[in-house]
Amino acid sequence: MPGALDDPQTRAALAATRAGAVRWLAGGAVALVLAVLLAVATVQAAQDGSRLPFAGLAVVALVLGGVAALVAGAGSLLRVARWSRALTAAPWRLGTLRIAGPATMRVATLDGDVDLRLQSTTIWRTRAVQRLDGQDVRVAEAGHDRWVLTADGAGTLYGARRP
Repeated sequence: MPGALDDPQTRAALAATRAGAVRWLAGGAVALVLAVLLAVATVQAAQDGSRLPFAGLAVVALVLGGVAALVAGAGSLLRVARWSRALTAAPWRLGTLRIAGPATMRVATLDGDVDLRLQSTTIWRTRAVQRLDGQDVRVAEAGHDRWVLTADGAGTLYGARRP
């Protein structure tokens, strides 16, 4: 049986997730560079006897935001790598999605029901999965108690775990 990664939609969804991760990494790097440049400009202004109001606060915000973006991007890249390895061997299982709560779902497959809990905590991703209630979806096991979920036309992959 072919792996789920043989599907062109799966490869496209993984590529989109990878591109998003790279955008987060690049945004974090840009924020850190801007923080350094602003810090240098603030020091130069202080040496000249002038002040840049709120520059210190902006530097701290840029550093914190940059580090957070770098962590998010790195985590997303690791997730894509893990999913790519798993989906090379794991086949898609077709099933019907039933929503049991905000992030809790059951996929009824021919091999039996699979109870899952969505990993994402963002409201827009949770609502996107909730809109799939009652529709045909594809799930694949991506490791011990970890699953990947998608539907035709979704354009993305959703990570889930067994509760």
